This record gives sequence, structure tokens and C-alpha cells, in this order.
Amino acid sequence: MADTKFPTEVVSLPSKGYFYPEDNPLSSGEIEIKYMTAREEDILTSTNLIQQGLVIDKLLEALVVSKVNLDDMLIGDKNAVMVASRVLAYGKEYKIEFNDANSGRKREEAVDLTTFGTKEIDFSKFTKGLNEFEYELITSKRKIIFKFLTQHDENKINSYLKSLKRISKNSNIDADITTRLKHCILSVDGKDDKSYVNNFVDNEFLSIDSLAFRTHLLSVTPDVNMLYYYQSDNGEEESVTVPMTVEFFWPSTSK
Repeated sequence: MADTKFPTEVVSLPSKGYFYPEDNPLSSGEIEIKYMTAREEDILTSTNLIQQGLVIDKLLEALVVSKVNLDDMLIGDKNAVMVASRVLAYGKEYKIEFNDANSGRKREEAVDLTTFGTKEIDFSKFTKGLNEFEYELITSKRKIIFKFLTQHDENKINSYLKSLKRISKNSNIDADITTRLKHCILSVDGKDDKSYVNNFVDNEFLSIDSLAFRTHLLSVTPDVNMLYYYQSDNGEEESVTVPMTVEFFWPSTSK
């Protein structure tokens, strides 16, 4: 646990704590973090942690002062903590590189991380303290129960995908979509057996339904809106998603 002698800030969570059980400290909708020090920079440069894909989780463990289980945290809330930690560590300016949506020209621009707000969510449509939601598929009309993914889920997904790549070295198929769906969907037509859900995702989930569901999921998931809007080379407004990788925590001068 972080040493509270350092200056701290309170971060508001995009979920407002709405989807955590009442006895979970995250249900307060806030989390306290400390300012990053050189000690945390050691974590960011740990080759071993980077290779294991654990560097961000270990960094947040060091920065979070509140007595919470980070594995319980929804991914959108984790993203908010990451943005706040980056601002406190190196300031609000973050340089990104991307290709212009129209001309394809490589661009580099500085974005102000403090301008990224949270997504607008109508919390009145949900039951407080419950991370379970019903959705009827638009074509097949089958009913699924799904949840918002947590850090624990994300780590399981990443671990599975890495294992899959090692086993199927010659395969060019990326199982990211189906793997996430299997972890997100809790039941289908009232049947919550995991093998039944997995079979549904692999063999019965129509692509038109899958796309509609994933679009719905994106629209209702509490998160930071990381879209950066810019004027493209032909004068039209376009947007690009600001990535949050390990490099997110380093200013351009240190790259």
C-alpha cells in the first residue's frame, strides 16, 4: 500500500461507484491516489513486468492510497485512474502520433488530458450495486445477461490470449472478440453454464447480433472518453482514440 505521507488527490470514477456492491469501498465512486515518484518510475522501466503485461497494474497498486482491491475495479474506472496518475506525474500535455484520416499523412499533436471527460451514462436505467444487465439480440431475439469487465477479467483475458498465441503460433486468427464476449456474457436464455455460453459465442452468435451487442456495450459502459478531435487535411473534423499503453506514462522527451 502506498505511503500516505506523499501528496494525494481524489479521483472521481466514471461509474460513480454505481455497479459495485455497497460493502465494496469502490462504491463510494471515488479513489485516492498519490503523486508518482522516482520509485514508481522504476516500476515503469521493469522489463520483467512489461513482458508479463503487469506493469500498469503494479504501478496502480503503488499509487492507489485507498484500501481497495484493484481486481474489482471496472476497466473504465481503471482508465480514469490511469489518466489522473499520468497528469499528476508528468502534466496534462501528452503527445500522440497518428495518420490523418483523409490524407494518411503522419501527424504529431499535443493533447490536453484534462479535457477528456467521462462518457454520459443514464444510471437510472440500471440497478444500483448490480453489475448484471439484460439485452435482447436484435435478430435472433435471444436474451443474454452480461456484465462490465473488471481488471481481474482483463488480466484473465490477456493471459488466455497470450497462451493461445503460444499454442497456435501458425494461426493468423485473433480471438480477441470471442474471448471478451465469453468473459462478458454471463448467461444465454437463462442458461449460465460456461460451456453453453462459450458454444453460443463460437457457433450461434450471429455477426449482426454480435456487432449490435458490442455497440450497445460500448454505449453503456462507464469510461473516460479518450477521443481526440482534430481538423483533418481536407478541413473536416475527425477523431482518433488516444492509446493508453506503458508509453502513456512517459513524456515524449524520455522516449
